[in-house]
Amino acid sequence: MVGMRILVIGSGGREHALVKGLHADPQAAEIHVAPGSAAMAPLATLHPEYSQVDTPERMVELAREINAELVVIGPEVPLVAGVADALRAEGIAVFGPNKDAAQIEGSKAFAKEVMEAAGVKTARAQQLRPGASEADIEAALDNFGPQFVVKDDGLAGGKGVVVTSERADARAHVDAVLGSGNPVLLESFLDGPEVSLFCLVDGETVVPLLPAQDHKRAYDNDEGPNTGGMGAYTPLPWLGRDDVQRIVDEVCTPVAKEMVRRGTPYSGLLYAGLAWGEEGPAVVEFNCRFGDPETQAVLSLLQSPLAQALNATATGTLAELEPLQWEDGYAITVVMAAEGYPASPRKGDAITGESLEDPERVLHAGTKRSNGAFRSNGGRVLNVLGKGDTLDAARENAYATVQGIEFAGGFVRGDIGKRAAAGEISI
Repeated sequence: MVGMRILVIGSGGREHALVKGLHADPQAAEIHVAPGSAAMAPLATLHPEYSQVDTPERMVELAREINAELVVIGPEVPLVAGVADALRAEGIAVFGPNKDAAQIEGSKAFAKEVMEAAGVKTARAQQLRPGASEADIEAALDNFGPQFVVKDDGLAGGKGVVVTSERADARAHVDAVLGSGNPVLLESFLDGPEVSLFCLVDGETVVPLLPAQDHKRAYDNDEGPNTGGMGAYTPLPWLGRDDVQRIVDEVCTPVAKEMVRRGTPYSGLLYAGLAWGEEGPAVVEFNCRFGDPETQAVLSLLQSPLAQALNATATGTLAELEPLQWEDGYAITVVMAAEGYPASPRKGDAITGESLEDPERVLHAGTKRSNGAFRSNGGRVLNVLGKGDTLDAARENAYATVQGIEFAGGFVRGDIGKRAAAGEISI
């Protein structure tokens, strides 16, 4: 297809990375983004008036208005809300799963059911529902931990999980989740280094991207509260090609086949979050969309045309796609977060630096433009990219760019990819 008109839904750093990648594909004639952010304006037409990204009717209205031939849905909320279903009903190709298939992220209990049916290794788990008795809660806690793993069984933006050795902290999170009206999942702790593997999935066809590793905790040395992710690097020097293929064979393909068997075939990006233990990969979680901030690093190494890959997935022709080509070397994303993140990030701080309008070095996750200047407008504010022949070189490049950015109260983790670069991670 020559000269595709593409609509990207979302406004964060992940969407900035998608827009940048699509813009580099000569087959993408027009790129629109809803609502987008000011930093994306050089690459795409913004539609800030379409900010209700989880309202299917509004997204259909915009897609029709611009005659979109492909819609790429960035965040999980519109997917779980059925935006992909509504667009497909209008005959528009969509990169992203239907509502039923998106439950693989929307409900952790559903994901467990699918994994059990597919024979995929994951943590032992027990669900508690709102209204659970004191005795039920205490008995469930007796079955697990320490380490206690307590998950909000719904969408929590990557921040609904508490891992703690303290029973009192685990109980507090159980009470908080149940009090919010959501079920809660208690799980056994999965040990081993974590891997994020993104796969393009079209029915039973599964094409892996490069593996990455996220850094979830807010502060250096994996201290502080969980966040949506403070940085990532790719590929993983400690994970070989055969290991990646093992994840595809033991996790992603069986899940894709099980979704087809259930009558809810998966189409879009399947993100497997794994722990690699003594017996190999086990699933920590699935997400139904590109992960943030891993996407920013992974796509920066992709040499194949992104629009063509996403369109092949969306139109059921992924099996015919040429093998993906990747740049040699490593890439890293370092998140610059606002003061107070993740609990209560401060907004409105001025951000300056000559790299701010260079998407090869900086992607915008939570900024707005006010009187010509960028200001913070979210918890995770900037994604700083670095590439290099070695992971050390990629780290140096990213942190050199960080040094050139002035952002009051902004903070980064200084150790993204550091342990891997030092050879301290092995399986």
